Amino acid sequence: MNLNEHLPALLLAVPLLGAFTAPLFSLGGKFLRNAALLAATFLTLVVAFLLWRHVSAAGVAVYVMGAKSAALTLPSGMKFPIRIILEVDAFSAFMALTGAIASFAGALFSLNYMNRFTGLNRFVSLYCLLTAGMLGMMVTGDLFNFFVFFEVASIASFGLIAFWRDKPEAIEASFKYALVSQVASMFILVAAGALYGKYNILNMAAMGSVLTLGTLEKVALVFLVGALACKCGAFPMHMWLPDAYAEAPSGVTCLLVAVSQASLYGLMRVCFSLYGVTLGSSFLPWVIILLGLASMFFGVSMAVVQHEIKRLMGYHSVSQVGYMLLGLGAGLLVLPDPAALASYGLTAISGGIYHMFNYTMYKALLFLTAGAIYYATGTRDLNEMGGLAKKMPYTTFMFVIAAAAISGLPPFNGFVSKLLIYESVFAIHPALTVVALLTSVLTLASFVKVFQTAFLGPRKFSLSGVKEVPSGMLLGMTVLTVAIIGASLFPTWTLSHLVEPAAKALVDQGAYIGAVMGGGM
Repeated sequence: MNLNEHLPALLLAVPLLGAFTAPLFSLGGKFLRNAALLAATFLTLVVAFLLWRHVSAAGVAVYVMGAKSAALTLPSGMKFPIRIILEVDAFSAFMALTGAIASFAGALFSLNYMNRFTGLNRFVSLYCLLTAGMLGMMVTGDLFNFFVFFEVASIASFGLIAFWRDKPEAIEASFKYALVSQVASMFILVAAGALYGKYNILNMAAMGSVLTLGTLEKVALVFLVGALACKCGAFPMHMWLPDAYAEAPSGVTCLLVAVSQASLYGLMRVCFSLYGVTLGSSFLPWVIILLGLASMFFGVSMAVVQHEIKRLMGYHSVSQVGYMLLGLGAGLLVLPDPAALASYGLTAISGGIYHMFNYTMYKALLFLTAGAIYYATGTRDLNEMGGLAKKMPYTTFMFVIAAAAISGLPPFNGFVSKLLIYESVFAIHPALTVVALLTSVLTLASFVKVFQTAFLGPRKFSLSGVKEVPSGMLLGMTVLTVAIIGASLFPTWTLSHLVEPAAKALVDQGAYIGAVMGGGM
């Protein structure tokens, strides 16, 4: 048996197995329960790495559930994909690897962070289920199964956000997230049903090969873009994000950051692989660009005035999503023009994809450092903090790394991805770059305030009982810190081996379609 052939299925099977066996392991006590969580997330990370390496070497991986071929051959000789298909190209493999890193880091952090609470057998099950839903959204090949994994991730998120069910704020945040998620999922289901009703196809590659842009397709596109933009936290559909990120346990927030990127992945997949050049008009690209600009400016403006540290970081998440939407919109705008795409469009898409990776790493790390501060001090209010640098030196160091990266300071990885976006969107209009630069300046100012207030400022309480967090939490933060430093030290390798192959795979609609409709059949 060739293991590489089954990696797409294993990527989903491992966290699902962890989710359904966690209650059994929990019967053996805390050690077995924690071991099950670590084993499930670490093995998922290993499988994601092997899958990325396999796709990098062999091209698009197509896995058909329960059969060797995805096709039903009709009497006319036409091949018709009818089975459940997983399709993994360089873009989806890269994003799956990114999500698996965040899942493993959050699991490591949660071992100590959640140790003081009960109900952890359910926590482990929901955490693994959320990981499976996130990864399923990234590797599925058809619209209906994207909806299924979207729902799996959403339902697991409801329980994890409201895990501290004795806090009214957590229940409110979970309810708000549930309401928004269910509306978004219904939009996706309606869009998938409308397209299926016309084309009798659910597979995205097969649908992309025959799709024409009529009224029904435009309505379906509005539903899909609206739902996925909402779930990735774009303004003005961001209302759920600050509450959910603030009230969820920090290890869960780390994973929720990656889940939001799975929704953004879905948005990019729909725009490029499903609709592609058939979009024709520049209306949708400009809508996405304007959503990106609004998200950047509004998110950072709201973050500056916050004094609750996780809410501040939640609004920064809205702002950072704007950069990715800006890169996506710029690339989509020039997609029909091969010369412009080669000149600066592919650079914009590369910048957006690279920023997705960077955002997941440094934003997840920032939420973990916020969780570490809360664990050590018992407060999330910046006005009640001060002087933590001496008591928590490792947490301080990792916070500075993440804050410098999100602010786009050279030579950190956030600077590289932002620079790619700045350069490319300047070719469309200089005002786009001005807004992006202003957002970065405000982001830097915001995190300077946090660093000064929490770590360097005057002590507002006794630090006698404050100490560095346990080793498991530090290890979780270290995983993300190493990823940030690695991408910062080796930007050329990261771009050439991770980002650029992903960007080229995303814009190559023909290769994505051909993997199923051609050689993959």
